[in-house]
Amino acid sequence: MDRYAERQEVPTDPTTGKPVINTVAAVAIAPSGVGAELSEYVAQAVGVIRESGLPNETNAMFTNIEGDLDDVLRVVRDAAMALAGQGYRTGVSLKLDIRPGFSGQLEEKPRLVAELIDEA
Repeated sequence: MDRYAERQEVPTDPTTGKPVINTVAAVAIAPSGVGAELSEYVAQAVGVIRESGLPNETNAMFTNIEGDLDDVLRVVRDAAMALAGQGYRTGVSLKLDIRPGFSGQLEEKPRLVAELIDEA
């Protein structure tokens, strides 16, 4: 794969024949109208994400998830439903980086940035 190419060939999963559409998602899920502290509710959504088995990491603002586009969107839906299913009005902020042919980007992107900083 050429990291700098604007367009990549889309690989196919040999077992399913389905295109492999790798996606990195940054998602924040929280209810409205429950008070000033949201950690208890955010933890419920993050718990669903962690249980999904997809690579993920949580920081102060978002949880990043990586996997096939369909799987990532399913996990985001399930995590949102952890709160919405309890009757809470639930907000979801979602940003997707859909990059066919690439994987391991949760580790690779920070590594590349660190490498560029070290070269400067």
